[in-house]
Amino acid sequence: MPESYGNFAQVYDTFMDDTDYEAWTDRVLRMRDKYGLPAEQAGTSTDASSDESDPAAQERQLICDIGCGTGRVTEILASRGYDVMGIDLSPDMLAIAQERSRSAGRDTLYLCQDMRELDLYGDCGTFISVGDSLNYLLSEEDLLKTFQRVALFLLQGGVFIFDSKTTHLFRDVIGDQTIAEDREDCAFIWDNTYDEETGINEYDLSLYIQEEEDLFRKYEEVHYQRGYEPAQLRRIAEEAGLTWLEAVDCDTDGPVTEETVRYLAVIRK
Repeated sequence: MPESYGNFAQVYDTFMDDTDYEAWTDRVLRMRDKYGLPAEQAGTSTDASSDESDPAAQERQLICDIGCGTGRVTEILASRGYDVMGIDLSPDMLAIAQERSRSAGRDTLYLCQDMRELDLYGDCGTFISVGDSLNYLLSEEDLLKTFQRVALFLLQGGVFIFDSKTTHLFRDVIGDQTIAEDREDCAFIWDNTYDEETGINEYDLSLYIQEEEDLFRKYEEVHYQRGYEPAQLRRIAEEAGLTWLEAVDCDTDGPVTEETVRYLAVIRK
């Protein structure tokens, strides 16, 4: 798992500007409404009937976004009145998330932590992780550690909603492909190398970021991800004491198939 997104954090939002984060947030909230704590227990920070002075009520309302990156989904939730916090391993990504929060006049709590060593000040009613953060966990042992830490801080009846890329995506769609994109003030070349034996996809990333009118500086980073199938994650979640509820294809909202490249899953304590 990478220590940080480093220089990629500077241009991450630029290259992700075609991502519909509002739709992603809606999808996560539908899962939460369907499977999470009952409304009278969970509530939101805009629910006038909830007692905001009650610490237990605050914990039930809290949504913890792990692998939050630059805080796009975190801040959408905050803008809609949800009590939310974000956690990520990258200080560079978190700095952008904090600036996004300040610019909106909010004071969202962000913590720099490894999800495998998650350590919160209290419990939480909902955990989420979207944007393929779990795919940076390269072993089932690391996944188990993460699920166990989530289980430790997840309230009884609360849910963990997360997405995952599949083996099919890495092996058959982007494996051994080169992806490049050129923008006005930045560009990248992204070389993929898929290892059939380990199931790990290596991203060799070359970034070109404008520093002056006629000066672009080159940066290089290497990232690794591994695809996981629902059956794998279900087994690991259940080993951590969590109950598997559902997984849906992120493109169709239907069942996961052999052609699924990313799915959204929900598990409950």
